[in-house]
Amino acid sequence: MEPVLVIGAGIGGLTLALMLDRAGIPCRLFDAAPELKPLGVGINLLPHAMRELAALGLEPALVAEGIETREAAYFNRFGQLIHTEPLGRAAGYLHPQVSIHRGRLHAILLAAFQDRIGAGQLSVGHRFSHATQDADGVVARFASGVDSVRGCAAVGCDGIHSAMRRQLFPDDGGPVWSGVTMWRGTTLSEPMLSGATMVRAGWLTTGKMVIYPIRDAVDAGGRQLVNWVAELQTTARPDQDWTRKGRVDDFIDRFEDWHFDWCDVPALIRGADEVLEYPMVDKDPLPHWSHGRLTLLGDAAHPMYPRGSNGAGQAILDARALVDALTAAGIGSGRTDDPVQDRADGRADRIAAALQRYSDQRCPVTADVVRANRTIPPDAIIEEVWRRTGDRPFTAIEDVISADELQAIIDRYKRIAGYDRSSLERGEGR
Repeated sequence: MEPVLVIGAGIGGLTLALMLDRAGIPCRLFDAAPELKPLGVGINLLPHAMRELAALGLEPALVAEGIETREAAYFNRFGQLIHTEPLGRAAGYLHPQVSIHRGRLHAILLAAFQDRIGAGQLSVGHRFSHATQDADGVVARFASGVDSVRGCAAVGCDGIHSAMRRQLFPDDGGPVWSGVTMWRGTTLSEPMLSGATMVRAGWLTTGKMVIYPIRDAVDAGGRQLVNWVAELQTTARPDQDWTRKGRVDDFIDRFEDWHFDWCDVPALIRGADEVLEYPMVDKDPLPHWSHGRLTLLGDAAHPMYPRGSNGAGQAILDARALVDALTAAGIGSGRTDDPVQDRADGRADRIAAALQRYSDQRCPVTADVVRANRTIPPDAIIEEVWRRTGDRPFTAIEDVISADELQAIIDRYKRIAGYDRSSLERGEGR
């Protein structure tokens, strides 16, 4: 059987490759970068994603390299506590929520790929151009690297600027800007609050921060590596360059008076070795993803605002659903390597049907998450308090909004995103 061609060796592509291998489906992985390097800053793996990564045997390594997050805390810009809730195992989930540096997550996935599948099945310096289909399979063509490679199917895991998506949807248009600019960094800091707390504070019109630790005890003094994100509504859209260097002076004025007993925010910002700046963007949901034996996964399929800590998680759930659809169609272990027999078995048609089932399952689910991240993400509770108080300090949060109302907003997002406890315990969200 010819391999599934996975275009893009990011989190979604590597996870898909590992799941294909576990199912006995051969694959080859291609990436445009000449070398895979650890990029980015912090990322969160919610319990639904950790369930799938645990099934790949990766949970111990991820927990060891990151922080098992125990609670979420929401504050206004005056440092007043709005709401707290337990997370991960502390909330009764079977799997933890893990906050980790994106580069370390990528390194763990890459090491597992090289160990289980083989470094020879990963080709870097291969910039995907387009793919064609015939009666038996697909041919992926590259603008750099080898000219072409045959496979039984091709999956575009090549991010928000996906070349596969442009081929399948040439009139799709570019990313949709939210009007929000983000500055991100990591800083060595003393543990704050529980030492395993994800903080969301303030609101976009006057300045919002997301703060959480991603590595414990990084020096002899017991400091943590803390990820932070500053978000502001701005009039000028920054470049869509995910490695663009940011300037602290462009946004620090909004946070200069954020000196709280649990964090000195301006000191945290100034303590970063490097600051990255980029727009908060997504794309409007597509009507479907699959065209015959070509399909999309992760940010190529459904880029979303990073407001629910859920982008990478949805890519991981995509991978599980795609592989489940292939195995349900009889693709996988016990395969033949005889093209004539493959043709007689109708394997190409079964693969196309499986990719269509995958699209039918995941496309509407992720569209709901994209829309929820625009309108009712978990931090919408901060916006609601900001609106009701007129951006002024409150005497008691109970006078502003009830605990039940706050929890209802958060729980609604969990249900949409597929990681409420009842859904996970029933095995849903895949």
